[in-house]
Amino acid sequence: MTAKKLIPKLLIVAFAVAFVVVCFLTGGLPVNSTGTLWSLFPPVVAICLALITKEVYSSLFIGVITGGLLATNFNPIHTVGVVTNDGFISAVSGSAGIFIFLVQLGVIVALLNRTGGSQAFGRWAAKNVKGKLGAMMATFIFGVLIFIDDYFNCLTVGAVMRPVCDKAKISRSKLAYIIDATAAPVCMIAPISSWAAAVSGYAPDGQGISLFCKAIPYNFYSLLTFVFIIAIGVMNFDYGSMKLHELNAENGDLFTSGKEDISEAEEIPATDKGRVIDLILPIVFLIGTCVFSLFYVGRCMGEEWVFNYKDYDASLGFVDAFSNTDATVGLPWGGFIALVAIIIYFVARKLITVKDAMACIPKGFIAMVPAILILTMATALKNTTGLLESSAFVETALANAGSFDKFLPAIIFVVACLIAFATGTSWGTFGILIPIVTAIFPIGDEMGVVAMSACLAGAVCGDHCSPISDTTIMASAGAQCNHINHVSTQLPYAITVAVVSFVAYIISGFIPNWLITLPISIVLMIATLIVIKLITNKKSV
Repeated sequence: MTAKKLIPKLLIVAFAVAFVVVCFLTGGLPVNSTGTLWSLFPPVVAICLALITKEVYSSLFIGVITGGLLATNFNPIHTVGVVTNDGFISAVSGSAGIFIFLVQLGVIVALLNRTGGSQAFGRWAAKNVKGKLGAMMATFIFGVLIFIDDYFNCLTVGAVMRPVCDKAKISRSKLAYIIDATAAPVCMIAPISSWAAAVSGYAPDGQGISLFCKAIPYNFYSLLTFVFIIAIGVMNFDYGSMKLHELNAENGDLFTSGKEDISEAEEIPATDKGRVIDLILPIVFLIGTCVFSLFYVGRCMGEEWVFNYKDYDASLGFVDAFSNTDATVGLPWGGFIALVAIIIYFVARKLITVKDAMACIPKGFIAMVPAILILTMATALKNTTGLLESSAFVETALANAGSFDKFLPAIIFVVACLIAFATGTSWGTFGILIPIVTAIFPIGDEMGVVAMSACLAGAVCGDHCSPISDTTIMASAGAQCNHINHVSTQLPYAITVAVVSFVAYIISGFIPNWLITLPISIVLMIATLIVIKLITNKKSV
């Protein structure tokens, strides 16, 4: 083993041993981390270790242990109970619906590969989607069209567009970035989405959807991310570590590293009888059943947010039902209906036997095992971090910033970024910040709308950057890309958009008019990319 590979492993071991020694020598330390800056320490530890060591499983596990230690004042016995019960058991039970949906999507992808539908679509795309720009824009447009839910977006876009992007020699890291950049951002500007429902749930009664819609033109991070994707495609350049991945893809290496993590799941023998319609029909049916299921579940959710068909309320309209739905219930239900129908369709088309269809089930499960493991550990980390009540610390910090009224939107944006990055959740960030924002600014005030949008945009930005975010994990799974590769390559891109968005919120604090600030921010985004391109071209000469 080389020294370069040995040092990261030694860092993890040293960190773990140090914590164990401290715990057992002291038998518990009198440290109160609740509601303080230390409440954000566990995710910071996990994120830093993951980026340094390139090893996500052990890094997340150490983060969970760190959260448990802080929550129990470094009592080793109590820590075991917190990590096991509040961490992992709660993570599995709370994410069970998403795990089921992940497996269902994995099985559907395996079926599409086995029956030749994916290969047929790839052949069609090779003839009709021209070059890298065409493949990038097709992926971008498809991602924008699936605005109902970010989980569904990541996995569906990845399943459909992987063969197209592979043919165009787009690296898996670049594909994962495009998927991630059109998942949460598009949900954050779509009034009919699971994210809009989450926001409306935290806003004052009756004001949720109205505030959400008013905030859309000021959601600079989401809107500028779309500008960024189109601009780098048209300008045909990359920078940061993504540049290496794209150069390797041009030479036939789509992965750069981490291919061994997914090669086993992709080795599925396919028939040559499949047609393009054999991919389009299943995907369309899957989208239809999931939309219907989310709508129906929204009508069946009771006051305690528990699904019960006896509580079905036919009076709820489409938007109200989506505001009341639960994706962890609706998506696996829709996925189950679609999976059964797709198997029947392929058997009836004589593209596959029932025995071969059943063989795709473990194949699909294997393909999703890395995503399930990472999602479990990331959720466990969120659970243990939640015990430290970071929301109290944030509320105090923002209250002290009240004197900088013109700069508050920019401050709120940064705070939301940091919270979402550290905790890996946009929705949790909404829950912390939206009540604070609505308390500072009166409802209906234009500055309040700007501040609300800064909260939403910052949450999306932090979620987009965070390696422990479920959306980031789903994007890696959808692209079948090494997770750390995805995180490290997209960080420079996301940070670039975040910096321009920060400047845009400073301008909006003085000029709260999106008709002025949005065009200015778009010009700033394009100008920034032109400067970066000139700098990178100069360095490469």
